This record gives sequence, C-alpha cells and structure tokens, in this order.
Amino acid sequence: MSKSLYETLGVSENASADEIKKAYRKLARKYHPDINKDPEAQDKFKEINAAYEVLSDAEKKAQYDQYGDQMFGGQNFHDFARGQGADIDLDELLRAMFGGGGGGFNGFGGNFGGFGAQQMNLDLQTRITIPFMTSILGGKHSLNINSQSFDIKIPAGIKEGETLRVRGKGKRFKDQAGDLLVKVQISPSSEYERKRNDLYKKFDLPLKEALFGGKVSVMTPEGDVTLKVPQNTKNGQKFRLKGKGIADRKSSLKGDLYLMSNIVLPDVESLDSELKKALEEKL
Repeated sequence: MSKSLYETLGVSENASADEIKKAYRKLARKYHPDINKDPEAQDKFKEINAAYEVLSDAEKKAQYDQYGDQMFGGQNFHDFARGQGADIDLDELLRAMFGGGGGGFNGFGGNFGGFGAQQMNLDLQTRITIPFMTSILGGKHSLNINSQSFDIKIPAGIKEGETLRVRGKGKRFKDQAGDLLVKVQISPSSEYERKRNDLYKKFDLPLKEALFGGKVSVMTPEGDVTLKVPQNTKNGQKFRLKGKGIADRKSSLKGDLYLMSNIVLPDVESLDSELKKALEEKL
C-alpha cells in the first residue's frame, strides 16, 4: 500500500516521532519561502507542513497507516496537493479529511467527508483555440459550459497543449462541484515563430537602408520599435531585442525577440534611367 506522506518528509514508515520531527524541521528550513526563493519552494513548504500535520498526530497517523494513499483517491500526496490549487490550505483540508472537520474517512470507496467530488469524478474537460497573440500577451477567453457563460483568464506565455483548471465549473452533485479542465490549442501566426520563450520575425528592409544604414520602424507584440541597422546589412541578418520575447510562466523571465531582415528590392523599371544605367555598368 502506497504511503507517500512518509516520502514527502523523507522518512520510513517505521520512523519514530523524533525522527519525523527532525526530518520536518530540516525540510522546513530548506524550503521556507523566506530562505528559498525558488518559485516552487512555497508549494513544497505547504506539502511538508501538511504531511507533518498528519504524521505528528498519533490518531491521524494511525488512520493514515491503515488506509494510505487511498485517502487521496489513490494519488500520491504530491499530485493530490498540486491538484488542490495554489490557494488551498492543505493543513485545513487534511484536518477535515482526517476527522477534524466532521465526516472523516469511512473506508468504503475512498469517500471522505465533504471531499467526495474528487472520487465521483465531477470534473469536465474541454478544448479551446486561442489567437497566437493571446498566448503571448495573455487575456480572456469566453466559454459556455452547462448553460453558463463566463470568461477564463489566459496567462501570458501559455504553451500549446497546456491545461488550465477552472475551479467549480465542472459537473455538480448536490452541493459539490467538480472543476473544468481546459486544454489550450494555439492558432498559428503568419508573422511570428515561437521557439521556447523566444520569438522570431522577418521585417522588410528597404535597399537604401540595407546599403547605407539607417533606422526602420518594426511592429512587435509590445508595439512599434525603432531598429537601427548598419551599412551593408545582409538579407536574413538577425537582430536581437533582449527581453522582448515571451514571459516564462514559472520564473517570469522573458525570452528574446529576433528580427530577421528581408531586403526589399526596388522595381527596376521605376528607377531613373541614369541610375539604372549606372547600376548596370557598375554592378
């Protein structure tokens, strides 16, 4: 029987109360948000505290030792905790599950207290397709599910195939509601190419500026920028705009935007006859 709470604290199932406390204190110091600035440290810290909430209490520990991860619907504790969302109080949740909030685990089908919605699978799944620029900049997308119309937030930098969880918008049973799982697809762009968190775009460069240098205006996701190009710029030459790419959803750091020159040649027939003749002779 899987018992992942012990794995969360890094101790064996036979660990003593002192060993459990020692392991908890060591991990709590390591992952405390005031010390560890890793974006995922806060979630890890919550999991450690919640695991200790159960394993440090003799009654709750005995209950968990009997049923193990069946109390989390068969998931390991890490996956169960991540599935509750960033704002959930795991300590309160486990106190309710283990009898602190009424109900408790009954041993039949894994239904515990007020959390039966997870075991009944009240979640719904759907797919949406969003514009390329919405995936870059973020925004809103309207949905109509179960005769309900509502907007969901699209985070900037979302990737093709990612799934967004919308709390409480799934199927309903009595006073319980599942979640809506929204798989995101992204419309292709004729203007930009995405590579991880970097963007690539071709821009038209007049022959005069390519030969003699100058400034050109280029549209980017954040608005127009003025790009200075040097003399003798080659076709396909790449210019890097640091930090003008896509924001990483975990670190918030932004990738780069690479602009590649596409030299636009003038119509020969429109050239002045003397200039045309000189070009024919000199080139």
